[in-house]
Amino acid sequence: MATPNLTGPEKAVLFLLSLDESVAAPIVAELEEGDVRKLREIASMMRAVPANALDYVYEEYVDKAREAVAVPQGGMGYLKRLATKALGEDKANMVFSGAAPATALDKIASSDPVAVGSVLETEHPQVVAAVLSQLDPTKSAAIIAALSDELQVRVVGRLATMTELPAGLLEGVINAVAAELPARGADAAISVDGVNRAANLVKKMSKEQGETLLAMLDGQPDLQPGVSDKIRSAMYTFQDLAALDAKGFRTLLKEIQPDKLVVAMKTASEDIRQKIFASMSQRAAELLRDDLDNLAGVKLADVEAAQREIVDRALALAAEGQINLGGDEELV
Repeated sequence: MATPNLTGPEKAVLFLLSLDESVAAPIVAELEEGDVRKLREIASMMRAVPANALDYVYEEYVDKAREAVAVPQGGMGYLKRLATKALGEDKANMVFSGAAPATALDKIASSDPVAVGSVLETEHPQVVAAVLSQLDPTKSAAIIAALSDELQVRVVGRLATMTELPAGLLEGVINAVAAELPARGADAAISVDGVNRAANLVKKMSKEQGETLLAMLDGQPDLQPGVSDKIRSAMYTFQDLAALDAKGFRTLLKEIQPDKLVVAMKTASEDIRQKIFASMSQRAAELLRDDLDNLAGVKLADVEAAQREIVDRALALAAEGQINLGGDEELV
C-alpha cells in the first residue's frame, strides 16, 4: 500500500516522532551524522500530514519487515561497539582494523639487534643472508654490526648474489630463528643506566650524606672496585660547567691542554662556549674559535673522553677549594 504524498525521509521523521523517546533514541544513535542532519531539515519543513499518514507508514514498515530485515548503514559501528564490550578495546581494534597476528618475522624485526645477531652468529652465512633479505635495511645493518667481522663479510657476499629463495625453506628458517629469541615481556631484559641512576639519587642528598654513602661504597666486598668514582663522575657533566664563573673557568683552563679543550667543545652548548670565550683574552678566544671551525673527523667517543677528563679535573679543583661548582650542596 503506497503512502500518499510522503517521501522516504518524511516517512522516517513521522515514524521516529511517533515513537517513545526511549525507543527512538537508540535508532537515531545508529544513524550517520549526515542522515540525522537531513532528518532535522525535513522535520523543520514539515507542517502537516494527512490524518491517516501514520497508519500508512506503520503498514508499509510491517510489510517490508516481513520481506527482509534491513541492515542499518551504521551497522559496522554498532557491531564494533558490541565487540568492544565483549572482547575489550585492544582485541576489537585488531579485529576491525584487519591487523594480522604478529609473525615470526615480526618478532625478529622487533627484537634487539644484538640478540638477533647472537642467534644468527652460529648459523650458515646463507641462512643469515636469507633472514636479512626480508628485513628493513636499517634493521639488517644493526644486526650485521652485531656479527663477527668474518661472518659479516660472508653474509654480505651471499646476500649480494642472492636472487631467489624457496618460500617453504625461508619460512622454516625464520620460524627457527624467531623461536630462539627471548620472549618480549616479563622475561625480557630491560636496559638500565645504573651509574647515572645512582648519581642522580646521590645528588638529591645533602653533601654530607652523599659523601658518607660514597665512602661506605668503597668498602663493600661484593661491589666492583671504583664504583664510587664512577658515581662521582656521573654526578657532574660537562654541561654542568656552565655554573662556573669567569674566574673559575680561568682556573680550570690553566689545567687543561688546549687540544683537549678544542675536542671537548665540539659538542658543547653555546652557553658553555660563550663562558669559556669570556674567560680568555680576545686573541686566545679567536684562536680557539678558529680551531673549532677547522676541527673535523673527531669521534664522539673522543669528545666524551675529553669532556670527562675536564670534568674530573674540575671536581679535583673543587675538592681542593680552588673553584666553586655551584652551591654548598653540590657533592664534589
